[in-house]
Amino acid sequence: MPSKKITGGLGKGIEALFEDNNVDTSKENVIDIKLNDIKPNPYQPRHHFDAKALEDLALSIKNSGVFQPIIVRKPNPDKEAYELLTGERRLRASKIAQQKTIPAIVRDVNEEQMMEIAVLENLQREDLTTLEEAQAYETLMTQLDLTQAQVAQRLGKSRPYIANYLRILGLPTPIKDFLDEGKLSMGQARTLLSVKNRKDMVELAKRAVADSMTVRQLEQAADKINGKKGAKKKRVVRKSPFVKASENQLQDRFGTKVAINSAPRKKGAGKIEIAYASTEDLNRILEMLDVNLD
Repeated sequence: MPSKKITGGLGKGIEALFEDNNVDTSKENVIDIKLNDIKPNPYQPRHHFDAKALEDLALSIKNSGVFQPIIVRKPNPDKEAYELLTGERRLRASKIAQQKTIPAIVRDVNEEQMMEIAVLENLQREDLTTLEEAQAYETLMTQLDLTQAQVAQRLGKSRPYIANYLRILGLPTPIKDFLDEGKLSMGQARTLLSVKNRKDMVELAKRAVADSMTVRQLEQAADKINGKKGAKKKRVVRKSPFVKASENQLQDRFGTKVAINSAPRKKGAGKIEIAYASTEDLNRILEMLDVNLD
């Protein structure tokens, strides 16, 4: 198949990322590459692909071909196969359709660019599960040694948004499985994090799935469970609008429950309590407070 000059962009955000990393996209051609010569992207954040949607796409490819080329990474001298950058669904569907080749654009990018492109493409498609999205942010932080603020800036998200997703990685495995299967939402996961006992947390998650509980119903159930676990009922203290507003701002800032409580016998004194769900979550909060324990 003769080479073709590209006439359009493949996504504003992704193209901007190539430009930011000094990848020349002005003189690119589309070539046919054998499917067997392409390896999957090792940084692909998506683990689940809709089988019916892939079958439908495969039928379309079988009848009409692939209209939008995939993007692959140029093989290194010590590697024979290309590595996929974007177009996982098209590649999978082409294999189902028993195609031999697929139109592709070859780009020379490094590991860091490859990872960012894989995450950005999937975030733009908005079809990642909550857990997959959280794991994608964690991968960027650990593999590229980035802070939450840097990840947020690169992906155009707020820092609290990233922080909230990272917190759910501290949830027990059964709850993360529910998230991965789409049985629980991000809002429900955040509510479950407020349950103090992890065993109670898992049991409540099972109830939430079985009874199709709303976030509000889940919040009420979580408060009831936490209340039962207390040794004594605490005296109800009415907080001023200023204190409540301050709590809300801190909760948005840290992505976790924050309580401001006044001292019972000392006017003007009190304490601020910041909840965390795991060691990783504690480290995240300490980083936000610029606390270095090294």
